[in-house]
Amino acid sequence: MGPNEFEQALAGLNWKKVDFCRAAGLNQSTISRWIAEDTEIPPWVDKFLGMALEVKRLHDTYVLPPKAGKKSDA
Repeated sequence: MGPNEFEQALAGLNWKKVDFCRAAGLNQSTISRWIAEDTEIPPWVDKFLGMALEVKRLHDTYVLPPKAGKKSDA
């Protein structure tokens, strides 16, 4: 995962970098080094964000009420 993919994943979650830091228990300077490409983004970050995006997708699909004008499958 590169800096662009990292930022796209955060956008997909509606997270700011500080939100990711809180969720992952990291310091913001770590994220800054990743974005500046001073330090490689560890492989676990891709998996962490992938799982968070999947949880959001499931929540949006099964928990949120249907949008107006959209038929329910029920």
